[in-house]
Amino acid sequence: MSATETVMTVAYACRLLGVSPGVAAGELRAAFRAAAKAAHPDRPGGDAERFRLIVEAHHVLQRAAEADSAEPRPEHPRPEPKPHSHRRPFGPAVQLSITPHQAANGGEIEHRTGEGRQLRILVPAGLRAGDRFRAEELDFEVIIRGDGVVIVRGDDLWVTVQVEPKVLTQGGRVPVDTPLGRRVVIVTKKAAAQGIVRLQGQGLPPRGRHRQGHLFVRLEAAEARNAARDFLRRMAGGGRAA
Repeated sequence: MSATETVMTVAYACRLLGVSPGVAAGELRAAFRAAAKAAHPDRPGGDAERFRLIVEAHHVLQRAAEADSAEPRPEHPRPEPKPHSHRRPFGPAVQLSITPHQAANGGEIEHRTGEGRQLRILVPAGLRAGDRFRAEELDFEVIIRGDGVVIVRGDDLWVTVQVEPKVLTQGGRVPVDTPLGRRVVIVTKKAAAQGIVRLQGQGLPPRGRHRQGHLFVRLEAAEARNAARDFLRRMAGGGRAA
């Protein structure tokens, strides 16, 4: 570009300073200082015209950067809302009673409706008491019935096992049948004194808003066997007692 040219393009300014369009402010300042120092007329090999062009190039790129920052940027387009499900909202619920095992594992169960229909319903795993789900065009509300050995409390499973009295004082290893399979529980002396062992993350599985539950094993002392009583039972029964 000659001295008679009055308009300097951004591309030419970038070539003069050895930078790319959209250069960061710090990189632009460093490039300008280096180029101006090399072209300064007071330095050996300096050139007044080139120095003037470098100064102008710096101003051009500064103005371009200011214009870019002042120009309103288009907003990120908002994602299109997902279409609403065409499924109808829950209606009057039919109470469905399930076991803790079914709550933990899901599975297929049979249910007879008030109209006498016999249904085979696929129950999802991880249901809690009060949960609602739809199957066979019906809305069901879950009731979980315990059996005295296994009960459900919220997200947690509670299992009661009978153990030898010494386990409640010394601790030990206890096999426990749970809705999620057999577990070998290590009972520490502290847990033995409390009568409860907590197994983290061994309760009902997570589902929807429900968190992963825990397993609580309640320890009860088994009744001590009475040798004389057992002998009388065997005699009365004509054989060995069960």
